[in-house]
Amino acid sequence: MIESIYNFRQLSPTLATGGQPDERELQAICQAGFELVINLGLGDAPYAIADEQSIIESRGLDYIHLPVSFEAPEIDQFHAFCRIFNIQRERRAFIHCAANKRVSVFMALFHVIEKDWAFTEARNTILSVWEPDAIWQVFIQQVLSTHSVMSKSSSESS
Repeated sequence: MIESIYNFRQLSPTLATGGQPDERELQAICQAGFELVINLGLGDAPYAIADEQSIIESRGLDYIHLPVSFEAPEIDQFHAFCRIFNIQRERRAFIHCAANKRVSVFMALFHVIEKDWAFTEARNTILSVWEPDAIWQVFIQQVLSTHSVMSKSSSESS
C-alpha cells in the first residue's frame, strides 16, 4: 500500500521517502511500522493534507514539519534537516514532500556529506526521481561547496 505513494523509494529497511501521501496512504504509513514522519512540503500548498500532523500523531507516530520552498531552498533548511535526521536516524522514518524532489536532494546531499557517498551515487539517486532544475542545481552546488565537496562533485558530474 505504501508503494502506491507517488515517487515512493525504500532506501533501507528503516527509511522510505516519497511524494505527498493521501489520507489512505498516511494510514498505510502508520500501519507499516514507521515511527516518524518528516514533511519537507509546504503546509499551505494545494497538495497538502491540512490535518496531516494530527493524523500521524493520533496513531502514535512522531511528526516533524520542516517546510522547504521548492522555488527557494535554503542551506539553513538543509542543515536543520541534517540535525533532525541525525538525531532521529535510529527510528523507522518516512520522509516526504510534494513529489519526493526536495527529499531526494536533501537525502542525497546528506549521504554525500555525512556518509561519504560519491557524488555520482547521490546524483543517480536524485535522477531516479527527477532532473533538478536550475534553482536546485545551484542549491546542490552551494551545499557541496559549503561542505568542501565542490571539487569532488564537479569532477564527477561531468
